[in-house]
Amino acid sequence: MQPPRERREVRSCAGWMVMGKGAATSALDVCKIFALFIYMFPTASLQCRILKCNSEFWASTSSLGPEEEFCTALRAYHACVRRTARTCRGDLAYHSAQHGIEDLMGQHNCSREGPTTQPRTRSRTPPPPPPPPDSQERSDAPEVCHYERGLPRNAAPPNYTHCGFFGDPHLRTFGDDFHTCIVEGAWPLIHNKYLSVQVTNTPVLPGSSATATSKLTIIFKNFQECVDQKTYHAETNELPAAFADGSRNGGERHGGAALRVLEKVPGQHVEIQARYIGTTMVVRQVGRYLTFAVRMPEEVARAAEDGDNHDLYLCLHGCPLSQRIDFRTFRQRAAGGRAPAGRPGSGDQLGSPPHTFTYQSAVAKCKERLLVEDLYFQSCVFDLLTSGDVSFSLAAYYAFEDVKMLHSNKDKYHLFEKAVGLGGAPSRSPHLRLLPLLSALALLWLQWIPVCL
Repeated sequence: MQPPRERREVRSCAGWMVMGKGAATSALDVCKIFALFIYMFPTASLQCRILKCNSEFWASTSSLGPEEEFCTALRAYHACVRRTARTCRGDLAYHSAQHGIEDLMGQHNCSREGPTTQPRTRSRTPPPPPPPPDSQERSDAPEVCHYERGLPRNAAPPNYTHCGFFGDPHLRTFGDDFHTCIVEGAWPLIHNKYLSVQVTNTPVLPGSSATATSKLTIIFKNFQECVDQKTYHAETNELPAAFADGSRNGGERHGGAALRVLEKVPGQHVEIQARYIGTTMVVRQVGRYLTFAVRMPEEVARAAEDGDNHDLYLCLHGCPLSQRIDFRTFRQRAAGGRAPAGRPGSGDQLGSPPHTFTYQSAVAKCKERLLVEDLYFQSCVFDLLTSGDVSFSLAAYYAFEDVKMLHSNKDKYHLFEKAVGLGGAPSRSPHLRLLPLLSALALLWLQWIPVCL
């Protein structure tokens, strides 16, 4: 532990400030209030495009040589950040980027004036080779940074579990239960002592109760000599190929390669590999919305922090009963030729979709890609009827493709109604509606801790 100092630099929510011991507590209070403000008024942060600037800068500097090339890329980064000023004021990532640019310009003696693009007449040397495949991970990395290698000798093979979240929205839990839910706003999918995953679901149409995922945040907590704390944040039309700090791995620790972001299809498909906990995540943008899938050892999925009882984590326990939709009733009404007035359990009316599907036309569209009439097929039909957005048929298709890649038991790829519970929505105690807000605030506070301390 470092000895105490009379004065220390504290990176506050608004920038850099120097303060004594007596002011440190008030700074933390300010940061907590600011985190609460960002959650309650998310509009500004949703419009901020600072992550795009970060990703472009990382990509442009990954293979630069001379110092002047770095300064050119840094000036371009500065210009990109400056263009986001109006929509990003108050965003922590924006202020962090501003201060980071100042530091880098000073370290590399870069002038503010000069070119912001590389000359077109640069050498025509071929691009550098791609990074080595995962199988060539550093052989000298500690065994603890590779989950299966770190298991005791003669231990039974780990039991891998799968969770998926897609569409309007549909959830497949670690226990292979399947729910169709309301869950508007911010909800935690996973939270354990290694990582946290939170989704934010927004209405598909004005005045509609149909929702889909527009934002996803994943926090990987620092772990022994393997990885630093890293945050991955994606939202509609922003699917970065890097963590929020611009890096693609777990940092400078000895086993940093045990955490990696891999871009499969630019802007559409990202895979995150966390080998130190035996976990693989897939994030996609399909149409206007995001999908999420994960493969994780059961031991990791249930690794609760002290005092945490897992009450609200959707991948473990499914959607709360008050948030589930009566899937069967909805389908029976639609199949009988009666247009559903709204999503069962929600009490709201659907907005006017851009395309109108009958039950028969929705079934025909879903059969183009989903040949087995399982719950992924039924989800596809449901989403076309509630949203009218044809891209939801692709979301169901890719969700099933991810199951085939991530689920450890091929006999459980398909799920059918007889095999899972699809319970309706009995009433719940009103105070439980506060739990999503409290959980979301806790997750946000995890992100601000390294900023405020």
